[in-house]
Amino acid sequence: MPAAADHLASVRQRMLDALIRRRISSWLLPLLPAAGLAAITLAGTFAAKLLTLTIPLALAGAAMLWAAIDFALWRKRVDAQLSSWLNDAVPELEDSSAMLAAAPDTPLGRLQHNRLIARVGQVLDDERLRSIAMQKARFNAIPLALAAVAAAAAWAYVAAHSPQYAPPAGTGAAAPAAIAAAGISLHAEPPPYTGVKPSEGAPRDLQIPQHSKVRWCAVNADAIIELGDGQNLRATAGRCAEWTASDSIFWRSRHNASQRYTIRVTPDQAPQVAIAAPNESVSVLKPDAQSAQLSVSVSDDYGVVKATLHMTLARGSGENIRFTDKEAPLPASSDPRKRSWNKQWMLKELGMEPGDELYFFVRASDNAPVPHVSQSPTYTLRLPGQQGEALESTALPSMVKPENLRSQRQIIIDTEQLVADSPRLGAAELRARSEKIAGDQAKLRLRYGQFLGEESSLFGDEEHGDGDGHEHGGAGTQGPGGFGTGNIAAQFGHAHDQEGNATIFDPATKEVLRRALRAMWDAEKLLRAIAPKPALPPEYKALGAIKELQQAERVYLHRTAFVPPAIKEEKRMSGEMTGAASYRRAQGTANEFVPADVRELVQALGGDGALPSLWTKAAREAVARIKDEEQRLSAQAAVQDVADGCQSCRVQLRAWLRATVQQPAVLLQARPQAQTRFGQALQGKGAP
Repeated sequence: MPAAADHLASVRQRMLDALIRRRISSWLLPLLPAAGLAAITLAGTFAAKLLTLTIPLALAGAAMLWAAIDFALWRKRVDAQLSSWLNDAVPELEDSSAMLAAAPDTPLGRLQHNRLIARVGQVLDDERLRSIAMQKARFNAIPLALAAVAAAAAWAYVAAHSPQYAPPAGTGAAAPAAIAAAGISLHAEPPPYTGVKPSEGAPRDLQIPQHSKVRWCAVNADAIIELGDGQNLRATAGRCAEWTASDSIFWRSRHNASQRYTIRVTPDQAPQVAIAAPNESVSVLKPDAQSAQLSVSVSDDYGVVKATLHMTLARGSGENIRFTDKEAPLPASSDPRKRSWNKQWMLKELGMEPGDELYFFVRASDNAPVPHVSQSPTYTLRLPGQQGEALESTALPSMVKPENLRSQRQIIIDTEQLVADSPRLGAAELRARSEKIAGDQAKLRLRYGQFLGEESSLFGDEEHGDGDGHEHGGAGTQGPGGFGTGNIAAQFGHAHDQEGNATIFDPATKEVLRRALRAMWDAEKLLRAIAPKPALPPEYKALGAIKELQQAERVYLHRTAFVPPAIKEEKRMSGEMTGAASYRRAQGTANEFVPADVRELVQALGGDGALPSLWTKAAREAVARIKDEEQRLSAQAAVQDVADGCQSCRVQLRAWLRATVQQPAVLLQARPQAQTRFGQALQGKGAP
């Protein structure tokens, strides 16, 4: 039967074509990083081309080699598993697709073989083969990620070692000529702890760390350096003027006033602390857990000097809680700017027992002269105790439910069972079971709602019954004519509707209660609408809020109490009043909305007349309050331009000054009241 074999071979080729179309993106996308690296290389200098041209070619060759190997593997897989794929995906072949590749020996086999040949052309169309290819072959992102990482690493290596990307040193054949033309040489000396090398050369823009020392050295004649904040530094011939960089600023030499240079200051950042594991602020371990994963990393822009893991173990319940503190230093790494610690702590090593909680945070400091200290948020590891202890240690002991009230977890189980049984149920039974679960949810919602003073419901069957202890307008509350006694609150209200009875919990606990009630209400509405499947998400949300309430028994707070200064024993009982002051503070006065000198300067800038005296001082003090670095430099440049006599620059400076005006803070003042003898007599405090 060669025709049958040829027919199966055509199916195999069509299947291979569908797989190729499915895998083509996985084969071509890894070539994109190599193409991008090649484009960047070709855009550089000739030296950079010679240095890095082989790298993108090697990446492209590796990607093509992987594509060829992957194609060979898929071709071999199609030859070996095509029959099983067809049997699984095409029921019309009756698990007999293997008969297409072999000639049957029996009459029954030949009959089945002929039936399959008649069906193959109809059931194995291109759409069916495409769906099989989508199920068997999926997109593989690992080669693309490896190619991107390799291209980035190659580019970083070239950028670090190529002379094209080396920072300008300011020295060379043209540097002496530029220094001689400007008459000034610029020197920058960063702080030693930063590890940044000093630089010197001709006047230019600088990017330096904070607290760096900048020196302007006069070469042949005296030089005056004008800074953007109004300072003037004088450097005599052969000597230097020094300035310590604190904020970004621009400067110019009076010899060449038309050229400005900018010094941008990079602030020393505080260490960055990151806790990767656990990834939640409160992590509840399994009751049978033996270990816990802690992954911590600390990084700084210049160097990490000290990083410690502070742990506090809490044991006990109620008022009998004991705390034990422990510190563990994070080990140093080869890179002084980073420290990381990934450890699988054994609970016995941490001293944790069932029912204990471990609070931990990381504190780190850098190598600055005045160290910057950073501290991570406090994370909690909770090891649950026995089931009996968990029920006794709930945050809301008054919420213990009676036996005839179903829990939220039981409601979820009932809803999931109803969703599973819904295809086999009739409309009446589905409605009855859904409304029954909705009634259980309503009862539970009303039970929790008592703690927030909530009693109302849209359904009459959920209100209080006759024997629930609440009387709604009985015979004893009616007055003459059957209209009641007039005490509306006693006739229609409830004692637990009062505000005082609804505030027995702290605001955080009440917010969690409201979240649980809202979720229960959403679930109840969906169950009433005979939609049990959409009701599951709000039911799970309500369960999560209830568990959050149960786990909120113990809260660890850092000590923030006020520690008074020590009393000087030598001044006690001496009668010395030096330094003593009344504890009564003087009445505060409202700050001026706009300073008078700034208001006068803004008005003067609106015309062409003379500006007030000492206006530059007021303008520089005003623009120094601008927080954005670029805007502050532009405003300082506008001040200097106006000082140089630029009339058109007055509009810009006026706009910058108006932008510095902010809304004043609200100041609450007491009303002064004179205490006279007549007023005291009027209040009954004495005779006039």
